[in-house]
Amino acid sequence: MPFEIEERRIDVADLQLGMFVCRLDRPWEETPFPLQGVALTRLEDIATLQRLCHEVYIDARRLVERETPQTLTRTDLSRYRFNSSTHYTDLAAVEDEAPRARAALENASQIVDGLFEDITSGRELSVEHVEQAVRPLVTTVLRSADAFFLVEGLRRSDSYSYSHAISCSALAAAFGRHMGFDEETIFSLAAGGLLMDVGKTRLPEELLQYQGSLAPSEVDVIRSHVALGLTVLEEAGIANLDVLDIVRTHHERHDGSGYPNGLKGAQIGMMGSIAAIVDTFDALTSPRPYAQAVSPSAALSMLYKWRGTFFDAALVEQFIRCIGIFPLGCVVELNSGELAIVIGQHSGRRLQPRVMIVRDADGNPLKPQKLLDLSRGQKIATGEAYRIKRTLEYGKAGVSAEALFKA
Repeated sequence: MPFEIEERRIDVADLQLGMFVCRLDRPWEETPFPLQGVALTRLEDIATLQRLCHEVYIDARRLVERETPQTLTRTDLSRYRFNSSTHYTDLAAVEDEAPRARAALENASQIVDGLFEDITSGRELSVEHVEQAVRPLVTTVLRSADAFFLVEGLRRSDSYSYSHAISCSALAAAFGRHMGFDEETIFSLAAGGLLMDVGKTRLPEELLQYQGSLAPSEVDVIRSHVALGLTVLEEAGIANLDVLDIVRTHHERHDGSGYPNGLKGAQIGMMGSIAAIVDTFDALTSPRPYAQAVSPSAALSMLYKWRGTFFDAALVEQFIRCIGIFPLGCVVELNSGELAIVIGQHSGRRLQPRVMIVRDADGNPLKPQKLLDLSRGQKIATGEAYRIKRTLEYGKAGVSAEALFKA
């Protein structure tokens, strides 16, 4: 039987890991790719195609696996204060831990609401309340990071300021777990993630919510939240060096282009470098007053493109490995036109996760919802195997965690 391909023209903005590009809108000789065809196993290749082309053709019949990111070597870590090599294993199944993860996130939301209101009203930051918000988050992440990712992906509908603080706290904890930090360091990461933007509570709300371009003087005011945050921590008597480092350096960038001190590379340190990645990923995937949310896959592609420039390259690789190609809780559109939630991963088949179909091809809610394991090769009506066509922004499916897992 002769070899056949099924060409589809797509915009380069829609490229995803696992696709096979068989034709370009320009000669192959004008690109760094040596053959007429490129398997997208690396985010770097996607970034190159997005830089050189407007649209490309993919072979819809071919799927490829993404290469495993390189692990951090001892040399990569030598400039960081990093001594732990703890290996965490899940202590609970996703479906068992999901109700506890949801409860921890709801608890944090209630506490952070009051905590930020206190600071806005001129009252002192409560260290006890920070502990009460962060400890349950760290506990559930250590029991099952997948359960957190699933529940967190389904809850992104709160106001940005509070939701961003909680998401960064839990994301930082999950990243620390992936890196093998000890529990207290993970707690410090989570507390720093929660508090890194606490200085914004002392800025005018109308400036934070402004949707247009800011004047240079207004940008300076926004950037003053770093110093204001350190003042808030000092007034509360918080002396945890990791938390202070996160608040002080989460807007510094690897190439020195960040603020407030223009630190470069190793000057930023491990905690600030992690916080910068977490902060940027959550901001990109959340709707903000001045920007629309992008899909998790698009955000990861952007982080990869900026590795070595804005962010530490080795840490970006590790963050992508931590989050996964299709993060749990993210919304995906299948080639059948149906919408689904990613609810499980296969370590050897990262492009074929387990999903829960929640909307049919016409956009109608499915009741009951349909569980599907993409690795099993089940077919759609056309005879083609089910596959993920693209990822969508968090919340696009309109499904809550309660609808998937009952407490």
